[in-house]
Amino acid sequence: MSHPHPELGPPPELPEGGLRVTPLGGLGEIGRNMTVFEYGGRLLIVDCGVLFPEEEQPGVDLILPDFTTIRDRLDDVDGIVLTHGHEDHIGGVPYLLREKPDIPLIGSKLTLALIEAKLQEHRIRPYTLEVEEGHRERIGPFDCEFLAVNHSIPDALAVAVRTPAGMVVHTGDFKMDQLPLDGRLTDLRAFSRLGEEGIDLLLSDSTNAEVPGFVPPEREISSVLRQVFSTAQKRIIVASFASHVHRIQQILDAAYEHGRRVAFIGRSMVRNMGIARDLGYLNVPAGLVVDVKTLDDLPDNEIVLVCTGSQGEPMAALSRMANRDHQIRIVQGDTVILASSLIPGNENAVYRVINGLTRWGANVVHKGNAKVHVSGHASAGELLYFFNICRPKNLMPVHGEWRHLRASAELGAATGIPHDRIVIAEDGVVVDLVDGKAKITGKVQAGYVYVDGLSVGDVTESSLKDRRILGDEGIISIFVVVDSTTGKIVGGPHIQSRGSGIDDADFGAVMPKIDEALAKSAQDGIAETHQLQQLVRRTVGKWVSDTYRRRPMILPVVVEV
Repeated sequence: MSHPHPELGPPPELPEGGLRVTPLGGLGEIGRNMTVFEYGGRLLIVDCGVLFPEEEQPGVDLILPDFTTIRDRLDDVDGIVLTHGHEDHIGGVPYLLREKPDIPLIGSKLTLALIEAKLQEHRIRPYTLEVEEGHRERIGPFDCEFLAVNHSIPDALAVAVRTPAGMVVHTGDFKMDQLPLDGRLTDLRAFSRLGEEGIDLLLSDSTNAEVPGFVPPEREISSVLRQVFSTAQKRIIVASFASHVHRIQQILDAAYEHGRRVAFIGRSMVRNMGIARDLGYLNVPAGLVVDVKTLDDLPDNEIVLVCTGSQGEPMAALSRMANRDHQIRIVQGDTVILASSLIPGNENAVYRVINGLTRWGANVVHKGNAKVHVSGHASAGELLYFFNICRPKNLMPVHGEWRHLRASAELGAATGIPHDRIVIAEDGVVVDLVDGKAKITGKVQAGYVYVDGLSVGDVTESSLKDRRILGDEGIISIFVVVDSTTGKIVGGPHIQSRGSGIDDADFGAVMPKIDEALAKSAQDGIAETHQLQQLVRRTVGKWVSDTYRRRPMILPVVVEV
């Protein structure tokens, strides 16, 4: 198995007749999936998603893939294929289209509807090409065939890209539910047909490669939901992804059976379910869904609320209910169902919400204590089956953290894919398919790009480090006025601290030290404000460190008069 090497340099010129694959996101993380294919000087992008920030990225709203490597080549991009409508696959599209709005978007009906609604907020009207399974479209030099795959959102597609360099298959996100609610199976017959023709390189979803066995069928959840609905005394509040149409269909069906009305809460939930209903993916019996405002007229045991926030996101409806910061107040006897997975890194946030809801008396049903969620990604048993059906000549695991990619590679090796034809890459690592063999040839820039409010890319790692220090250790500011000719102090020092845990009165001890240091520098003829500021910072920093063993951010201001 070839692994990435940190000392990789920029990739060489792509040999004629070779195909280059550059993942810009989604490898080494779960999120911001984006892969660029290059053939004959033209580019095809598959997916362009976002990653949601973690606690060590304070103030960040979203994390985008780094477009640097393609920024001056946007005219070479023949299209963006979107495999399905999840945020981690479509959320970055508005930011890429801001730079060139006429790049065509290719995807299924639901996927395009979800991205168009999102682009409307950014005031972009995209060029779109709607495809469905079985379609073949020529996009520049890329001959793309689309295949049905089953996932936790309807209308997900895999794409087979044929070029003279060979056939590459990108699965998108998939699992192999054999009894899917909408009857739309992962098309194993089509994959085996491609396998017969010869898949030169398979890019395969690795999210659940560490999980043994098979994902249970979606429909097993229905009976669990029915059971919860039949025993719930008061309101039922369900948290789900705003795009999991099948899960929400199951909730609507259960509500209908038990004579309850349903209200959607949260902008994304209301919007996406409206789209799903209009396009016929969500079947809503007449009168079942009502506006939140009319709930006051209904008894508690006839109410179901469907909201977002199943990942513990602080601003989503469920977290706010747990914090008593939402118009819906949880009371003793309410039932809350978290119908979702635990995305790696979100566990603490989710348990915090579960504890908050339980404190107010809610009965919380979640994946840990009931079968109210099944994953959208194939487990190890399914991946083995899949590799045996496809029999790819080269394998490149995608969509996962390091542990997932490694596990997926090992499954591939177990099915007989030669070790020297399995490539484990990470974001920015360039893989070239030349003469039927895939290998790592270089590395391009693929850092995190932070969206903070309206700014994209202005927040850097160093400013996040500053925010972390401010959040962890607080800040001390010192204001001193010196005479520009003599360098003597004529005003101050004034010291203020916030969040440092040091009482303003305690700074009396460091004042003489500042005076002494400045007096000495005045004797040495140092009068440049920048040097004086550094001197003040060192003096105060040493004192705080020696006295309190703390390292707050120190902001000295020296003004000359």
